[in-house]
Amino acid sequence: MTGADVPVGRQHLPRRPTWLCRICGTDWPCLAARSLLPLDYLRDPTGLCVYLATMLQEALTDLHRLNPQPGPDPTRMYNRFLGWAAPRRHPDPPDDHATRG
Repeated sequence: MTGADVPVGRQHLPRRPTWLCRICGTDWPCLAARSLLPLDYLRDPTGLCVYLATMLQEALTDLHRLNPQPGPDPTRMYNRFLGWAAPRRHPDPPDDHATRG
């Protein structure tokens, strides 16, 4: 499989066990992965959350092995992996009866 065969967002993969992006070297999911992964999962946003939750669990395990004291901060890790990908709730459309006065 060549790089062209891999979905674009998945080219920015984590380097384990440090969980830095293999391409840009920043914390994974990096800005590029955060921008591109939702495009890969456009028709399956729940699948994106499942994928990221799986990666979060693996990252917690790896990072805890590297530095058990104090270990990775759970809140920071949640925000890093899933906080940005949580489905956004759109406001309900206005009620026609409320606007008719």
